[in-house]
Amino acid sequence: MGTTVYWMNTSVDLLIEQSPDDHTGKEGTGSWIRIDEELHRAFNERGRGHALDIEGRVIYEMMESYWPPAREDASLPDFLREWAHIWTDLPKVLVSNTRTEAEHNTRIVGGSDALDQIAQIRAETDGIIGVGGANLATQMLQRGLLDEMVIYMHPAILGKGRPLFDTLDAPLILDLLDQERFTSGVTMHHYAIR
Repeated sequence: MGTTVYWMNTSVDLLIEQSPDDHTGKEGTGSWIRIDEELHRAFNERGRGHALDIEGRVIYEMMESYWPPAREDASLPDFLREWAHIWTDLPKVLVSNTRTEAEHNTRIVGGSDALDQIAQIRAETDGIIGVGGANLATQMLQRGLLDEMVIYMHPAILGKGRPLFDTLDAPLILDLLDQERFTSGVTMHHYAIR
């Protein structure tokens, strides 16, 4: 059975994106995120260790819009082109009720039994299964399908925005497995979920 790992960048107040600005209606730009070469190389190393990624539609569409063409973009540094190859080549499961097609080594699951399908995929997969997307991670957590979390905490407080998880029914008890500090001030916290 695979180990499912929710992997996300957060602010210190555990938000993953800013709320739309009350005056402009625009989404937060993510300027608070500090992903430099050192951190991206750590992402690459972690991603290379995945057997499979399971992604919600929002995360998947953000990734598919940028990374596949980035593989051959000579203007990008090597560590970004490397990530583009890692993400594009990695087997992926897109969880969506609206998408019927996907490229880049991706299969789609959806419908009322999507979590049952994910449970079956988890049972049939050996190794690390990356999980991307707050909605998806919350649903998997509530079904007992989430094993670990890797949080990259950026030194910023957003005050409002999208939380790491949606509302939980009970406290989430964790065991710290690993920590790392990067020169940008970002800290990685790797937890097992009890």
